[in-house]
Amino acid sequence: MRRAVCPGSYDPATNGHLDIIERAAALFDEVVVAVLINKKKQGLFTIDERLDMLREVTRDLPNVRVDSWHGLLVDYCRDHGIVAVAKGLRSVSDFDYELQMAQMNRELSGVETLLMSNNPAYSFLSSSLVKEVATYGGDVSEMVPPAVHERLMAKLAQQP
Repeated sequence: MRRAVCPGSYDPATNGHLDIIERAAALFDEVVVAVLINKKKQGLFTIDERLDMLREVTRDLPNVRVDSWHGLLVDYCRDHGIVAVAKGLRSVSDFDYELQMAQMNRELSGVETLLMSNNPAYSFLSSSLVKEVATYGGDVSEMVPPAVHERLMAKLAQQP
């Protein structure tokens, strides 16, 4: 079985994320959507909330499972028999960063990285930008899956 991982913070998941996950799922036997646990960063959503949202928006993809990890991604890959990392590229600056990460990951473990160009419709999307726009009342309903939009609006309504 050929497994890939789609790592990220997913705070929250966007349609751009979902596009890459769906495309990776068409290429691999199993895709793990892995939420990064970064104890130094405080996200809008808890790790458990992100995992729940991702499970909900990927429930129609039978070969996708959702997990979380803390530490080096290559260690996670080694521990779970994952041969590739699948990532989306929005811009040249993404490429510069992701190329370095891909080369480091391959050097450390032999794990390959598949860099997929994003659908142009999502090239401007980032979780940070979605949160910022939504915080100030902008309409982000077309930028995130409906289940994520509902939770995002509810979470922002709870903010002081």
